[in-house]
Amino acid sequence: MEASLKIADPTLAEMGKNLKEAMRMLEGSQRRIEEEKEKKLVSEDIPGPLQGSGQDMVSILQLVQNLMHGDDDEEPQSARIQNIGEQGHMALLGHSLGAYISTLDKERLRKLTTRILSDATLWLCRIFRYENGCAYFHEEEREGLAKICRLAIHSRYEDFVVDGFNVLYNKKPVVYLSAAARPGLGQYLCNQLGLPFPCLCRVPCNTMFGSQHQMDVAFLEKLIKDDIERGRLPLLLVANAGTAAVGHTDKIGRLRELCEQYGIWLHVEGVNLATLALGYVSSSVLAATKCDSMTLTPGSWLGLPAVPAVTLYKHDDPALTLVAGLTSNKPADKLRALPLWLSLQYLGLDGIVEKIKHACQLSQRLQESLKKVNHIKFLVEDELSSPVVVFRFCQELANSDPVFKSVPVPSMAPSTVGRERHSCDALNRWLGEQLKQLVPASGLTVMDLEVEGMCVRFSPLTTAAVLGTQGEDVDELVACIQSKLPVLTCTLQLREEFKQEVEGTAGLLYVDDPNWPGIGVVRYEHANDDKSSLKSDPEGEKIHAGLLKKLNELESDLTFKMGPEYKSMKSCIYVGMASDDIDVSELVETIAVTAREIEENSRLLENMTEVVRKGIQEAQVQLQKANEERLLEEGVLRQIPVVGSVLNWFSPVQASQKGRTFNLTAGSLESTEHTYVYKVQGTGVTPPPTPSGIRTKQRLPGQKPFKRSLRGSDAMSETSSVSHIEDLEKVEDMSYGPEQSTLEARSPEQPPGAPAPQASQTEALQNRAQHPEDDHPQVEELESLR
Repeated sequence: MEASLKIADPTLAEMGKNLKEAMRMLEGSQRRIEEEKEKKLVSEDIPGPLQGSGQDMVSILQLVQNLMHGDDDEEPQSARIQNIGEQGHMALLGHSLGAYISTLDKERLRKLTTRILSDATLWLCRIFRYENGCAYFHEEEREGLAKICRLAIHSRYEDFVVDGFNVLYNKKPVVYLSAAARPGLGQYLCNQLGLPFPCLCRVPCNTMFGSQHQMDVAFLEKLIKDDIERGRLPLLLVANAGTAAVGHTDKIGRLRELCEQYGIWLHVEGVNLATLALGYVSSSVLAATKCDSMTLTPGSWLGLPAVPAVTLYKHDDPALTLVAGLTSNKPADKLRALPLWLSLQYLGLDGIVEKIKHACQLSQRLQESLKKVNHIKFLVEDELSSPVVVFRFCQELANSDPVFKSVPVPSMAPSTVGRERHSCDALNRWLGEQLKQLVPASGLTVMDLEVEGMCVRFSPLTTAAVLGTQGEDVDELVACIQSKLPVLTCTLQLREEFKQEVEGTAGLLYVDDPNWPGIGVVRYEHANDDKSSLKSDPEGEKIHAGLLKKLNELESDLTFKMGPEYKSMKSCIYVGMASDDIDVSELVETIAVTAREIEENSRLLENMTEVVRKGIQEAQVQLQKANEERLLEEGVLRQIPVVGSVLNWFSPVQASQKGRTFNLTAGSLESTEHTYVYKVQGTGVTPPPTPSGIRTKQRLPGQKPFKRSLRGSDAMSETSSVSHIEDLEKVEDMSYGPEQSTLEARSPEQPPGAPAPQASQTEALQNRAQHPEDDHPQVEELESLR
């Protein structure tokens, strides 16, 4: 209330009040009012005509809130919207103020925009140690570099304004980009400047000495000399103070000397430029303060939404900067600096430095913690101020360097190294996705590097201010990494064992899928499987669907999925991540036996369907023949409705009811006369039990399937082995019941009059399977009569 009274302009006071109220409504929970439900049906989901009477601000903001956040059933609003904060409100206020300021008269507007632009330029140059520089504010990050290239062309080609591209044709300009530059930068420059792609020169990174993500300065000098000999003009060099991928910094000091020698414009960009605001700055980043231009992105560094990027440059000719588009006489272009001008004043110098320092401390905290974790390698320069940490899970192979280095070993085949590389890539992709879900405040990014493969990047300078990342989040991230390492290590070790078991099992085919992070992929080859075809197989898909259902019903610690093969459309079973106590041989055997049983059952069902169909046809023929015989026996007169009733009353016919029943066990057609005479349905022949091919393994109580009960048995003592065997015998005795123990306790010499011992349930089933005729009731009745 007091702050609003101090503002003389009532419009500014009302604007600040309205913005505060609007942000409170948009960021708060959705308020459901019964009077607004009818309006919501018209204005939210169904686009209708523009209302003639108009709507108030509350209704419009409610509509915007519904469009931003959606319904309650959808995903919650992102953390970027939730953590705007007060400094973000100031940046948003700048856009509203810009529209209001543009309504002033020209003289006041010119003075105000000049003051805003000069203040913002002065503050940024002092904060980031760029003396006597000018600033260009732009929405697109790459737009500033395009304007700088245009300025360099006007500076080096004096007749460009008059002759245009004819000057460039006679002496083609060359723009040098690092191989580690962000993707699409060179194409963007050529499209904006109208230059052909041969004007771009891609400078490779170091291969022998130094970081593999730094520009090779010696090779760059060779390229410059070759271009000069060919009659070309080296125009501009784009260096990186923090590459887009891993955050490495080029040797800007040596590059600046090389550019001064050949008259090349040096432009620097990258996330590490934010460290120029700190008290301690590395020498390589500090050299960027002497370059010709640099591009800053304070919006992402400070967590400011809708704040423009800034390109700082040094040039003495205002006419050329005006022609290049770096300066403008339009007040609207100068007002681009207004949101940043307000935000810088709100944060202050201490607040700006604290945010950047906090992000760098998070990176250092993660870096120090990862040094103590095994099997984690990270790509970061040997500098204490690097704000980017890139790490990767790496399982070292026997008699070789870590897979992370991707250097082939002479003793290993290239295919083996490539297979291990793909396996590690899949595991690192899985690790990155898991960490992103478990610790969303970390802002991790999974990326694929050309040399190292899949890596996980932690760049708090671009995410911490928005996501609100704290030191506790880094500690939680390290704890999650340590908890996932045993699974990653054991899965990578079990992959080769799983492959050998599958290849040694008949009916199974190992599928090499480099993108699957689990133990492996297996496919069951049924009898009608066409191995040469790559098309989908309906029969195989049905078998694999049943197999997946059976495996999931086992309730093991493994996860199973079904999907198409990596190089074809045939269905496969994907086995997920595993722990160290998985019995791979039992797993593979269970998959093979279960798939084989599913195939046999499906064939049995198909055969039975055919038998039933033929039985029905035969029954129809026999019933029709029986009806014809009944007509001949009874006569034609009995078939007449009235006459037949009179004859049946005087002389009833003693005809037996005849029908047909189909015995599924024997597969034969039988008469129903026995059923009507004895009023009992015949039991038929009892089939022998179907043998099961699954190996029954004795498990301790509570032990899940595929668990290796004697893990590391070589190191176990003899006493523990004996006790374990005794436990298994106790479980076995309990499964047989008291009859088996009684039978074993009796003496083998029984007296003649003693009753015979009762057989166990297993022996009874075996005798019943060997002599199925004993179950027939007629046979038992004849034996009793004898």
